[in-house]
Order: sequence, then structure tokens, then C-alpha cells
Amino acid sequence: MWPYIGEHYTILGLIKKFHFPQSAISCEQQRMLKFSQKLWQSARIGEVLDGNVSSINSTCSLFKSHPGRDYSTNSIPKKTCLYDFHVEHHGKVVNFAGWLLPVQYKDAIAVSHHHTRTYASLFDVGHMLQTRVWGKDAGEFLESLTTADLKNMKSGGASLTVFTNDAGGILDDLIITKDGQDRYFVVSNAGRRSEDTELLNQRLDEFIKRGKKVQLEYLDALDQGLLALQGPIAARVLQALVKIDLTKLFFMNSVETKISNCNVRITRCGYTGEDGFEISVRGKDARVLAEMILAVDDVRLAGLGPRDSLRLEAGLCLYGHDIDENTTPIEAGLAWLVAKRRRAEGNFTGAERILTQLKVGVRKKRVGLMLGQGPPARENAPILTPEGEKVGAVTSGGPSPSLGKPIAMGYVPPDLAQNGGGVLVEVRGKTYKATVTKMPFVKANYYTGK
Repeated sequence: MWPYIGEHYTILGLIKKFHFPQSAISCEQQRMLKFSQKLWQSARIGEVLDGNVSSINSTCSLFKSHPGRDYSTNSIPKKTCLYDFHVEHHGKVVNFAGWLLPVQYKDAIAVSHHHTRTYASLFDVGHMLQTRVWGKDAGEFLESLTTADLKNMKSGGASLTVFTNDAGGILDDLIITKDGQDRYFVVSNAGRRSEDTELLNQRLDEFIKRGKKVQLEYLDALDQGLLALQGPIAARVLQALVKIDLTKLFFMNSVETKISNCNVRITRCGYTGEDGFEISVRGKDARVLAEMILAVDDVRLAGLGPRDSLRLEAGLCLYGHDIDENTTPIEAGLAWLVAKRRRAEGNFTGAERILTQLKVGVRKKRVGLMLGQGPPARENAPILTPEGEKVGAVTSGGPSPSLGKPIAMGYVPPDLAQNGGGVLVEVRGKTYKATVTKMPFVKANYYTGK
């Protein structure tokens, strides 16, 4: 059993080298792996990770404090329905955003990262908020809070969208699935649970007072699990366990079915850039399902560490870092989240600013940055012009195990946001050259049927 809340251990201890079978990865991957391990060990990773995770600015950006997240050791950390499963499988459990979750298992983070890119890994994402919304006015209710077009969404479809505030800022990013007529399933960030539920409850009260028909149910993490199976062989692994034809389930589509005797919701999506699935399952069945998936060759457990490096390579935003209440979807390069019909109607929260930005442009843009062989640029690292003037800051950054070099995301003025352009990034008082790079950094492998 690995230590958790109240105990201390170094990041070096968390990412110690694991002897991976050399036949399982290519020579190029071995080279990348060695380089990324050096990067992990060079980036001030001797700092101590304590039980509340507030000091870990030396590894993945996901461990740093998020607005609205409670990292206090005075509060009792929550568990998903798979907590005991993680402990029994030697997961190295930390308190992340008030949840006890594995940062990794026996594999080093870089090894686990490569395994996901090559085969498949299983992640517990049951800390995320799962919500059922139904009723005659459920679609109108959700559209009143987001930029999604739910009227034109087909049953079984899913959409990434955002909650927005009056200034067009992003309150959270979430996925809405349409189960059928007037029935929806929502998955949003664990760290924004209190903000999201407050927002939903307030709008629900408003709708009820107007005589609208809407109901909500927040699913408890002990009663409802959420697993993410990610990687090139994920479809083959899952196909052996279900009767439905997964070749007909495309990216951002969802279906309710059974695995053995377990009722599940399978959505073809993920947070890694690979093909994969998120599987919502009753808490009492989650362990059985996890064991069934792990019984398949080449599937391994993975934790928060590789999940973050994978999403960074995929150019995906992390709330509280790359997007927040002061950043609009347009500034974040997420204009596609504002549906065409919603733009035309202009009836979503924050529409005035967002629609104006679509017409006249923005003052800052999220960009990808490719660094050389220097140290990784972490969150808040200054971004400078070639002449040395500070113009922005890194929002996420770290070693790329796949590319063998540091990568980052950040915001810069539009005139510096052109692909191939050069900037400087300051890391611990020294400046390093970086190239503005189109994202994702690593080719996405989403299954679209094409």
C-alpha cells in the first residue's frame, strides 16, 4: 500500500525508472523514453509532493492549484468507487483536488505514456461530475448555460462545450450527450464541482419558477464510476466485451449497452488524443469491469501523470490553467465550440463579447510552443519577444515523451501567434528559444470512420 494523505514523498520517487521489456517498444521509443526520463528528472523534480498537492509545480501542470479547488488537508478527501482497487494494484495515491487518486502505478510516467500511445491504458476518471438532466425543457435548460446546439444534435451524439459567464469567460468545459428525446448526460470537471452545481441549481430554480419542466440528478462517485480506455488497441479490447459493433460508434458518439451483466454507457472520446472510450458504470460493477479490461493482453493501468502528458501532447486544455473565467473560447482557440445556430441567434451567456471577438479579433491567442533541448517551461513561465519584451505566459508545459523535447501552451498577442514564429521562454532566469507550433503536437487518432 502506497502512502497518501499526510505523508510525504519526492517526485523522483514517484517517477523512478521501471524496467520495461525492450522488445515491447521500438528503438526510437527507447530513445525518446530515455530522453523524457532525463527531462522529468532535470526539471526541479526533487521538490516534495505533500498530501495536499499544493507544492508540485515541478511535474505535470495538473497538480497545481486550480481556482475554486479545495486542497486543504482540513477537508476529508473523497474517493471514487475504485479507490481500494487502486491500492491493491499498487497505485501511488495522492490527494488531487480533494480526491484520492493514483498519480501512477508501477510504470514510470514516461513508460505509461508510451504504452498508451502504443497499446492501451485504463484510467479511473470517476472523480469527474456526472449529471443526468431530463424533462421537456432539458435541452433549452442546457443551451441557456452553454454554447452548444442541442436542438440539432442526434440521439447518441455528444458535444464538447463550455459554460460561459456574462463576459464570455469559460466557467468550465464539459461533454453533453443526448440520450434521447429530452434526456441528457453531462460530464464536467471534478475541480469545478461546486461552481457547476451552483450554476445548474440556480438556473434550475429560474426554470422551475417559469413553469419549465427540468430535473437534475448528480451521480455520487461511489455509486457511479467512470473509466477511460485509451490507446490504439482500445477498440479491439472493448469489442471483445460487447455485442454492439464498435466500428459504427464514431468519435463523440455514445450508446447505452451491457458488458457481461453490467449496464454501461460507452462514449467514444477521451483526453489523450488517441482513439478510446469513456465508460460510465454503476459503482458496484466498476471493479469487475476494470478487471475484465485489464485481463486483456497489452492493457495497463495508468494514472494522473501520464494522463496529463498525453493531453498536453494532444493540445487539450486543462481548466484553471489553459482556460478560465477570464478567457473566452475565441482567445483559447476554441471558436468551434460556439455552434453556428447559437452564433446566429446570439442568445447564449456572454454572446456580446464572444460574437464581437469573432468579428474583430482578440488581443491574445493560445498557441503551442516547441522548445529545444533545454528544461521544460512550466506554468507562468514568461513568454518574451525575440527582443526580450514580456508578452505572455505559459499555461501548461512539460516534457513530451513522444517527441523527446519540451512542449508548452500559452497566450501571446496575435502578431506572434503565427505558426513557425519565434519567441523566447524564460525558465529560472534564463531564456530559451521556442517555436510557435500548430497543435496538436502529436497527431490525433480519433476514430471518425473515414
